[in-house]
Amino acid sequence: MTALQLFGYIAAATALQILLAVGIAVLYRRYRKPAILVKLTPARVKGAAWQGIRDFRVTTRVFEDRAQTQCSFLLAPIDGMPLAPHKPGQFLTFSLPVAGNDAPRRVVRCYSISDVPNSEYYRITVKRAAAPPGLLDAPTGVASTWLHDNALPGTILQVRAPSGQFILSPDAHTPPVFIAGGIGITPMFSMLKAVLAERTEEEAHLFYGVRDSQDYAFKSALKQLSEKHSKFHLHVVYASPGTEDVLGQDYDHAGFVTLDLLKQTLPHGRHAFYICGPDPMMKALIPALLKWGVDEADIHRESFGPGLAALKPQGSETPGAALAIHFRRSGRTLDWLGRDANLLDFADRNAIMIESGCRSGSCGTCETRVISGQVTNATKADHDIAPGHCLLCVGIPTTALELDA
Repeated sequence: MTALQLFGYIAAATALQILLAVGIAVLYRRYRKPAILVKLTPARVKGAAWQGIRDFRVTTRVFEDRAQTQCSFLLAPIDGMPLAPHKPGQFLTFSLPVAGNDAPRRVVRCYSISDVPNSEYYRITVKRAAAPPGLLDAPTGVASTWLHDNALPGTILQVRAPSGQFILSPDAHTPPVFIAGGIGITPMFSMLKAVLAERTEEEAHLFYGVRDSQDYAFKSALKQLSEKHSKFHLHVVYASPGTEDVLGQDYDHAGFVTLDLLKQTLPHGRHAFYICGPDPMMKALIPALLKWGVDEADIHRESFGPGLAALKPQGSETPGAALAIHFRRSGRTLDWLGRDANLLDFADRNAIMIESGCRSGSCGTCETRVISGQVTNATKADHDIAPGHCLLCVGIPTTALELDA
């Protein structure tokens, strides 16, 4: 063997060793990388809820009613990570870049998730808020108008994790009765689909009140559910049926969802009532249910807009001395007499403008500094309240107050 041949064998062996080392390194990195991800980010891989803001992309939008005032938006996280399973009935909190009069500004709004949990997307359904009847020159809903006009496929929205206490009761032995007015159908649709999927042997009723067939959202989907599930009973109520709306075909009852209708329709026995709709409906129906003898623990409700309906009937204010509530920035001092469910309702009734979102103690939008005095919470708050602050949407004064509002 010559020296040149020996050198060639050595060079070939060295090259083979280098190639083998490179191959092992590539294989190691390929199979090691997922293990590192699992170790460093187990919460994200499992789809745990996130802290703060997360960016979502609108992937699909579709109108749910004939009038095209109620639009569903499918939202997928742009980071591609799985979503935490929300509880049916919960909502998402949005920070929306709505343009103001002088400069762009952001508003916070909460919208119910209108579908059962899945790991890929959320769906919300938003009604374009119109001007009040007789006030056509009044401004329409700022956030809903922006979403309808601007949230096209590809739009990025900033979203906080699901929250809210308007969820199904863990007592699976109490038949649910869902009562929805208008866009109040959105959390009900999520809860209803969950009940029909998980409690197949349980009776379930949905009373859905709308103006007419133009406002009937999820019509095809609800019809399919009623045909598929024999224990699901759908009751559609039109307040003002149109000339083409046929009783018994397009709707089941004319008028409004009332206690008399419930008495005539529901079987005897205990039920869990889930109610979501405009404030007039809530204020009429909830006291009537209590007077009928329904236990307060069996009434679950969520209202939207100012004036969250209290469970207590009107005229049940707590007796005692009036408490002076001073709103420093607004420059007004008003007497709290116990007529309102919370300080936010109190401010709304007295035309003091305070930014709010969920109105249930979850989003923190109405968090306000307490300059002096004491506030207690009427209901449990999900939001972590900063020291020296209160959430007006669940806060009730126990002494005279001065608020930085």
